[in-house]
Amino acid sequence: MRIAVYTEVGQKRTFAGAIEWPGWCRGGKDEASAVQALLDYAPRYARALRGSSPKFSPPEKLSELNVTERLKGGAGTDFGAPEAHPAADAAKAGEAELKRLEAILSACWQQFDAAAGAAKGKKLLTGPRGGGRDLAKMIDHVQEAEKAYIGSLGWWKLSGEVQGELTSLKQVREASLRGVRASAAGEIPAVGPRGGKRWSPRYFVRRAAWHVLDHAWEIEDRLG
Repeated sequence: MRIAVYTEVGQKRTFAGAIEWPGWCRGGKDEASAVQALLDYAPRYARALRGSSPKFSPPEKLSELNVTERLKGGAGTDFGAPEAHPAADAAKAGEAELKRLEAILSACWQQFDAAAGAAKGKKLLTGPRGGGRDLAKMIDHVQEAEKAYIGSLGWWKLSGEVQGELTSLKQVREASLRGVRASAAGEIPAVGPRGGKRWSPRYFVRRAAWHVLDHAWEIEDRLG
């Protein structure tokens, strides 16, 4: 079976993501290079999901990927982060699908933890082949980004939980799952008090899984 893919096209950068496989999303200068990058990363995505309940078989050829939706990107796209919402992400997630999404997100978290553990006490490459953050700063960045994502879901306002009191990745991840569950159950209004549209559970998982995997792979690559 061909895998449905959406693309998000900015002025300088394009992302390609698998609609049914959140976290499997890569960028390029145009659609062709983004879809090729998606294919190239399929084995790494499969490794991240190994042992999780959703069974992912990585495609081997471009012909196995089918672009079914093309979305307009924005400033975030060109900056380097996917921000467009595929139409499928608006669909309600039933219990079985919710468990599947949670399993994928948990597998991505575990991949990040494994990469961070392997890099502990080691120096990451910097410069053209690396990045600017050291390991501790990257972990902090991932944690703070996920808190922001939870805010986009609308969970903080509903729950009354205080972001600053969550001081570990474990606590933030638990809050993520509570928020996703509440949103899927219809407990969080789809529109905020100021009229802003909140993230759907499916999109939350898509964005969070992409971000944590992107940095897991960055750590692996920067270890050399």
